[in-house]
Amino acid sequence: MSPPPPLPPTLLPLHAVIILSRSHSDRNVYASAGVLFVHVLVREHFKEEFPPYPKSGDTSDDPITFNTNLKGYPDRPGWLRYIQRTPHSDGVLYGSPTAEHVGKAMVIEITAYNRRTFETARHNLVINIKATEEFPLPYQAEFYIKNMNVEEMLASEVLGDFFGAVKNVWQPEKLNTVNITSALDRGGRVPLPINNLKEGVYVMIGADVPFSSCLREVENPHNQLRCSQEMEPVISCDKKFRAQFHVDWCKITLVDINKVVPVYISRPDPGAGILPDFGEYNPPPESLTSRDYFYDFLVTLAVPSAVALVLFLILGYTMCCRREGVGKRNMQTPAIQLVHHSSIQKSSKELRSMSKNREISWPLSTLPVFNPVSGEVVPPIHPDNYETTSMPLMQTQANLQNQITIPQQRPSG
Repeated sequence: MSPPPPLPPTLLPLHAVIILSRSHSDRNVYASAGVLFVHVLVREHFKEEFPPYPKSGDTSDDPITFNTNLKGYPDRPGWLRYIQRTPHSDGVLYGSPTAEHVGKAMVIEITAYNRRTFETARHNLVINIKATEEFPLPYQAEFYIKNMNVEEMLASEVLGDFFGAVKNVWQPEKLNTVNITSALDRGGRVPLPINNLKEGVYVMIGADVPFSSCLREVENPHNQLRCSQEMEPVISCDKKFRAQFHVDWCKITLVDINKVVPVYISRPDPGAGILPDFGEYNPPPESLTSRDYFYDFLVTLAVPSAVALVLFLILGYTMCCRREGVGKRNMQTPAIQLVHHSSIQKSSKELRSMSKNREISWPLSTLPVFNPVSGEVVPPIHPDNYETTSMPLMQTQANLQNQITIPQQRPSG
């Protein structure tokens, strides 16, 4: 298999070390202290490690995820981060080593998981960290870009465009990208699922000359007041970024390393790493003694049951044995009140018995009182020989014998 063609020089910025994975065996790469290091794990180069689709001619698009860790440890070094959005996108290792990592070779184990076949492929990545003469650059500015995700910013062409915009504004002799951090790693919130809404990314740029007047405009009182009122400050060079990058100028940080007072923390001397001798380990015996749970049973079940029984007896005595009864109630009631109550009760019973003997037809209030076809209506009947007390309120039209006809209007002429 012939090696892939190299990337064109325009896509390889000098301010960051970007390496693409081209082989699956152990590989040595080099990172510089104080310079952004990016290593891309391309899914296409790992597909050859897994079996193809069972049907011939199908395009292999297996979901592949990666797991990265320092060899012999469960996680990566503190300066190295990893991101992969979906199983169908490439993974990216990125970070910025410091001076304390110079001269150390770190072996990163990269394990690729095929989510279709559940197979794995593994190889080692050896990162050799070397020192740089210009590290650290004394003037460092950290920009917060609102319309970018970290994997989008790590692309060589996007990072090169931002690097060029900063260079036009700052115009230093030496300029490099120190570090890139996602806003989520700095305490930011996950954005809402709205189109073109990004999580944001912090980009730190280092230079060898003082900050330009454009960058210093953030520090004037007028812009500080606008930032405190959550208003966008007025920056003269914002138009050079606005076409592609939306920079939040209220969150820009300007650091001059020459003026930073170092803080030294006294730490205790590390020991030999060997625990002191406490004697031989004495494990517990295999035969365990039996335990009596009778008292535990009494405390857990018997005591609450006894309390519940006492409360039940008190309630039963109050409800059953303390009732007054009807006889005691009548004895304490005045005689005249009992007579009145008895007379009212007898009258109510007599009215109920009388209402049962009434033969009243069901009132047909919902029926029409005239015939809509013939126009016949029911005349008002008030016979003198009828007993109105036993007569229903409304009668059906079939039971009525006397009916009248509405005179029909004749057409004129």
